[in-house]
Amino acid sequence: MIVVEGYVLLQRAEDIERLKPAATTQIESSRAEPGCLEYTYAVDLLEPSKIRVTERWTSWAALEAHFKMPHMAVWREALRDLEIVARHLKAHEVKDSRTI
Repeated sequence: MIVVEGYVLLQRAEDIERLKPAATTQIESSRAEPGCLEYTYAVDLLEPSKIRVTERWTSWAALEAHFKMPHMAVWREALRDLEIVARHLKAHEVKDSRTI
């Protein structure tokens, strides 16, 4: 399993409201992709301009295919209008997972 985790930090917290329609479409489209196990964006409660990202994919191939989907171009376009202060996303290959 591939886990993507991290965040995108926007300059202004109010931009998240403007981003919600595009984010909703992005999440719904991504969740419908083959190999997507989880796809979530969440606003950090202590840093309201920070969007936390969590994704789980069945394989590297599924994640790579995700980057080439048409809805990704639409998502990138939506982000282009916003001032992004920082973007920190990493993908990890997980060999074992346990419920705690």
